[in-house]
Formats: sequence, C-alpha cells, structure tokens
Amino acid sequence: MTHPDPQPDPAAVKAFVALAGGAAWRKRMADLGARLQPGSLAGRAMQQRHALELILARLSKPELLAKAGRAERRVLAFAREAAELAKSLPAGPRARLRALVGDGLSGDATLVPLFHLVRTAALLRARGFEVSFDGLLHGTAHDLLIRRDGAEAEVVCETVSAEEGRPLHKGDWAQLVDRVNPELQTWLAAHPGRYILKMTLPEGVTDQTQLSELHSRISTMLATEKRQDSSADAILKLDPLVLAGAQAASDPQRALPARLREVFGVEAHLAVTADPNSGSVLVMAARAGRENEISLAVKRRVAASATARLTGTRPGIVAVFLDDIEAAEWHSLRDTLELEGVIRRFLTEPEAKLVVAVTCTTRQEFFALGDCAPEGELRFRNPGHPAAKSVGLAPAVSSN
Repeated sequence: MTHPDPQPDPAAVKAFVALAGGAAWRKRMADLGARLQPGSLAGRAMQQRHALELILARLSKPELLAKAGRAERRVLAFAREAAELAKSLPAGPRARLRALVGDGLSGDATLVPLFHLVRTAALLRARGFEVSFDGLLHGTAHDLLIRRDGAEAEVVCETVSAEEGRPLHKGDWAQLVDRVNPELQTWLAAHPGRYILKMTLPEGVTDQTQLSELHSRISTMLATEKRQDSSADAILKLDPLVLAGAQAASDPQRALPARLREVFGVEAHLAVTADPNSGSVLVMAARAGRENEISLAVKRRVAASATARLTGTRPGIVAVFLDDIEAAEWHSLRDTLELEGVIRRFLTEPEAKLVVAVTCTTRQEFFALGDCAPEGELRFRNPGHPAAKSVGLAPAVSSN
C-alpha cells in the first residue's frame, strides 16, 4: 500500500464519518465553511491545510466520488484503513482512536497525525513487517511495534509543522496580504504601472501586534506616496518592477509568480495584486533577516521524541510528517542535503542513542505528487546503533 490507488469506495466516507461521529463531523464542516473566506489568501492556505477533511467532505457526494482523482482516492483509502482499524480494536483502544480523530477535527488541528499513523503502518506492512498499534492497544508512548524475521522496533509517529522553523509564518503573511490587498487595489487604480514592495523583517513577525503595525506602515506608505520606510524591525521599499525575461508579467496568475520565485528563492513570501482594468501589478515580497530553520525544527522534535517516547528495550524509529511546507521548499531541503545534514549530525548525539533510524515524509509523498521522495519517505539510518545492520529491520531503516 505504498501508493494506494483503489477504485472509489462509497462506504469508506460513511465509515470514517461514523468513526468521527456524525454530529462532530457536521460541526467541523460547518466551522471550516465559515472560516474559508473565498478569494482570500488565508482562505486558500486553510484549504490546503485542511485538505484531508475537505476531500472527504467532497467525496461524500456520489457525483463527485465517481470523478475522484488519484490523490482523492489515496485519502479515501487511508480513511477506510482508519475505519477498519477501529472495527478491529477492543472498546478501550477504539476510544483512543476516536479521541485521535476528534483531536484532528478540533480548532486548527488537522487529520494529518491520524493519517500519518495509518499510512506509516501501511508502508511497514507492505515491506513485510507485522505491525501492532501499541499506542492504541496499550497506551504506550510509542505508536507502533513492528516485527520482521525475529527483529523488533518501536515506531514513533510525529507531525511537525514547517511553521515552527519560519521567522515569518505563512499564516501571518496570508493575514497581512488579505488586510492590505483592498488598499493595494485602490492604489493601483490611481497609479498605473508595475511595482514591487520589498520588505525585510530582521526578526520576522512574532505576534499580531507586529502584524498590525506592519499593515499600518504599508498603508501610510501608500497614502503618503513614500517610497521607503526603515526601522529596526522592518525595512520597506517600493520600486518599479523590473524582471528580466518576465515578458508575461501582465499575467499575474501564471508566469509572474513563477519568475518571482526564481528570483527571490524558496524562502521569500510573495503575493501579487493586479488591477484588471489597467493591467497594473504590485508585488509584495518579504523575507526575514535570518534563514528558515525548518530542518532544525524537525531535529528538535525528533530529539524530544527519542528521549520521551522510546523505551530503550528495542531499537526506535522516529517517523516524521513534515507539514505546511511547499513543494519547492521540500525539494530544496532534499537537493541541498540540508535536512540530511541536520539529521545525520543529530544521529551522532547522545539523544539519538535509542534511534536506529529517522524517516521523513510530506504531503508530496502522501499524495504521490511530482518528484516525491523514493519509497514514499526519506530514511536516515543511525550507523552507530547496534541494530543498524539488522537484516530484519533493513526495509524500515536502510537509508535512501
């Protein structure tokens, strides 16, 4: 089940909704519907973050179920796995699973941790392991116990948001863009042309007060027609937009965003506002004064899990789902070997003595999109662990 691609099963959504509880599911869908804000950047970000719930909601309609694409069928397959798992569990463990579902349907949480657990178990079974859901069955700190050819290992499933490693969160950026966008539209109508507002934020944005102050400064710049505003916590500069090779800059929905990403890199926050009447464009581009530390955020969580969730009686595997990350960022972490370097250094540290391997996956692998990692995850084996060369554990720990 590394890449499940079954035919849509109309019973799968019903079974998962029954597991979640009909009332809780309806409440969640109503809540998301009220928060989606159609047409806003924050709304699009929320659609991405809560894609699993929204896909399942769409697939509850027979006419849409019949048209389900590959990614949607994968979500459906794991939803069915979760429902079938619930049926196989005794009352106490089933209550734990229901609680896990409930957690994923509350507030800003998502179903990713639940689906990561189910998917990790499915991947391991496909590699020949016997898998026990010890966390659900016995309330252990580790989630899974796996066995193969006489070898055993404990598996901890962790979900880490890439936002934990960003000085400027994408969610905060979306809020800022939505706040200032109406003013940009008005300004563009009075100032035809193509512009770029560059923002350097030395320490990023850490709270709503800073976000409001930044919005106020942008508004003042536009109203007073200033071209620059500098302070210790933000440098704003408004210039004409000049991009070599951006012949299609008048098409802000296509060529321009891609060209901007090439110029400003994967860490920049970008937004394009256009005036459809005049063809005018204003780009906002923001960067923090320090680099993102997404790999270090993963390392911190892995270290915490290794010391708190493994018993030490068996080799441990920490399986990380890195969420809230764009495909370009994920590819950069892989291509530059940044993530690999951070994790391999961690594996030499004392906190890693119980860890035989660390794995990492994202929504790219979950949905099997584009250039996803081979075998559905990245794996980093700890060569210093006594079980590193275990033949039985090899399919789960061998580096790729």
